[in-house]
Amino acid sequence: MDRLALDEVWWLVSPQNPLKPTEGMAALPMRVSHAREVAKGAPITVTDMERRFGTRYTADTLAALKKRFPDTRFVWLMGSDNLIEIRRWKAWRSIFRSVPIAVFHRPTYSLRALRGRAAARFSKARLPASQARRLANGKPPAWVFLRIRPHPASATKMRARSNISGNYVNQ
Repeated sequence: MDRLALDEVWWLVSPQNPLKPTEGMAALPMRVSHAREVAKGAPITVTDMERRFGTRYTADTLAALKKRFPDTRFVWLMGSDNLIEIRRWKAWRSIFRSVPIAVFHRPTYSLRALRGRAAARFSKARLPASQARRLANGKPPAWVFLRIRPHPASATKMRARSNISGNYVNQ
């Protein structure tokens, strides 16, 4: 939050990632509960807002958020693994054009992500990390890549230990 000068962070737990199989996916209430446990003590609000909006894709969710909160400046937060996959998301270019994006370093993904299609397509919109605090006030398309110290826990292993399946990122 400090590096991006954000007031709040919302963790949107997706009812169903369209790029993931439904088989083996834990129920949404269980995934929301698990996300709240993971975020406990952090300044993060966990929400199932997409269920309430009836949206399934990030582009639609962002449009709904902007309509519901017209005076709020949003920044989309994602890991570099999603920057690799974003070209498979519905209306991915419109996501870049609708809100600023912060991409966080993820070991083994970042180099490939920064050489990928989305990074190349929006290369002129990329801000240096030193200007990350300006991102929220920037006009899209605007994005920044931030190197962060990785958390030692693996999300996949945490879900397996908790018997939680699926990915918490909506696509």
